Amino acid sequence: MHDYFLPFGPQHPALAEPMHIKLRVDGETIVGSELVLGYNHKGIEKSFEARPWVKGVYLSERVCGICGHYHTSCYCQGIESLMGLEIPERAEYIRLIIAEVERLHSHLFGLGIVAWEIGLDTLFHYIFRDRELVMDTQELLTGNRVHFVMNVIGGVRRDFSLGQAREVERALKKLEDRVDYYLGIFRNDASVKNRLRHIGYLSKPKAKQFTPVGPNVRASGIDYDVRETGYSAYKHLEFKPIIGQGGDALERCLIRLKECKQSIGLIRASLANMDRLPKETSLKIPAAINIRQGLETVSRVEAPRGELLYYIRSAGDRPYRVKIRTPTYQTFHALEEMLKGYAIADVPVILASLDPCFSCTDRMTLIDDKTRKERIVTKHEILHMGGGSHGR
Repeated sequence: MHDYFLPFGPQHPALAEPMHIKLRVDGETIVGSELVLGYNHKGIEKSFEARPWVKGVYLSERVCGICGHYHTSCYCQGIESLMGLEIPERAEYIRLIIAEVERLHSHLFGLGIVAWEIGLDTLFHYIFRDRELVMDTQELLTGNRVHFVMNVIGGVRRDFSLGQAREVERALKKLEDRVDYYLGIFRNDASVKNRLRHIGYLSKPKAKQFTPVGPNVRASGIDYDVRETGYSAYKHLEFKPIIGQGGDALERCLIRLKECKQSIGLIRASLANMDRLPKETSLKIPAAINIRQGLETVSRVEAPRGELLYYIRSAGDRPYRVKIRTPTYQTFHALEEMLKGYAIADVPVILASLDPCFSCTDRMTLIDDKTRKERIVTKHEILHMGGGSHGR
């Protein structure tokens, strides 16, 4: 039988995201694939250059609706580094609490999509019902269910009250019980295991070669989590990444569920530690920030999908360049390896197990001068592009 190409997306009933995969198949078996991005390009990196530093905070929040707090944390952390600022410890804890609540929301969202893709609609509705409790908690703490804008340069914009902390504790108790319930389902339910086990396998050596990040690399047995470096308030807490060994879709789901329990513990520990801290939540920052031209920094945080990186260079009263490397982009390098050898029907399940975010990922399209076709750029090519228009 001859190989033939099968288009998957950018409009597809099993993928409600603007993504195109050119599948090369032999019958029902995938023998190769080519990923095409660029359908959701917003030009957001260029937009940073036309805004003063403070307005960039609101822009960074809108890179993604699911992990916007991580983007503002990474952006503000980078600017604070350029300015030589050390924010109040209470502000560090508040940033951590909002981040871990958002991680709970993101992981439950991704797990719900996995349940939907494998045809378990009841499980999907259960998980999304509990996701609503997380979103209620986000609204309780920040005033918004999406786009919190809790971060400001120099700290956070408001504190938590004792009443809010008690409400969070009640929500965490219920969420912890529900996560335990879902762990039991993903570990023991035959329908779930039969559909996810040994699907989208990524071995530890292949994970080292393609360098995905977040739960997707930790599920393959690699210990890599930016939180372990001790940024923000993580340096005050006991933290150890959760590492798996299975490397398949099931293991990636189990890692996310275990991280949900870990996030609940981190939030509880943070709330307890905040009782002893001064009430200061932000530093006094001038309205018009001016940073010496040419200064540059790299800021990193551990978003729900893995390492989020901001490269920031100053042009004085505004950024000269803000380059964002998102976790999903880094993980997509391993996608072809994960798809190879599996059936066409496995593609939506494998994609869902990666929990991709296309809003984060799509910011530019590269057209090859010779072939006039769009394609993914490798890390090796980026390193050898140099300056000029390629760097912009």
